[in-house]
Amino acid sequence: MAIKYPNGKIYRPEKRYNENRTKKDYSFSNRGKTLEDEINETNEYYLQQGIAVIHKKPVPIQVVKVEYPSRSAAVIKEAYYRTASTTDFNGIWQGIHVDFEAKETKNKTSFPLKNIHEHQISHMWQVTEQQGLSFLIVRFSLINRYFILPFLPLITAWNEMSKGGRKSIPFESFEQHAFEIVPGAFPPIDYLQGVTRMLSENSAEQ
Repeated sequence: MAIKYPNGKIYRPEKRYNENRTKKDYSFSNRGKTLEDEINETNEYYLQQGIAVIHKKPVPIQVVKVEYPSRSAAVIKEAYYRTASTTDFNGIWQGIHVDFEAKETKNKTSFPLKNIHEHQISHMWQVTEQQGLSFLIVRFSLINRYFILPFLPLITAWNEMSKGGRKSIPFESFEQHAFEIVPGAFPPIDYLQGVTRMLSENSAEQ
């Protein structure tokens, strides 16, 4: 099935990596799962425990071509995105609007900013302006390390790239400015613990 953006360009999904982990293998239960799988399971845990209500956003598409190989089956052959996507997940936690994008990279030394789109940065800026909480969850898949990157260092790196600077965020910046999440079993990645640390640090700086 070909899915296209509103401008007619064909959407090509990002590759998701499920490489064997050789370092810092915190949990056997997470093997073979994508970051999106882990977040969805974590969100279900949060919902069941009454901790937060956070879901993956549905992507609105316009179906333009359907084939019927049999009477009981329909196959979508061509569709278009009605609007450009914003971020992957949003919801409410302790009265705070939470809105974030989840990305995986096979790169060990940096996170390529080409994985983020300008309209997503604009959306995250708008959420931040309205006192919402916006951030990235990044998984460095080959070394099995997870980070919450606040919006401020993300927009700083984005602006630097826009001025002709570096087109990626060094791994060292994640260790300095992001909040690491240690994967577990229940839930798979308790990212709200990282968000709690992020809010605590922000309060201490004010």
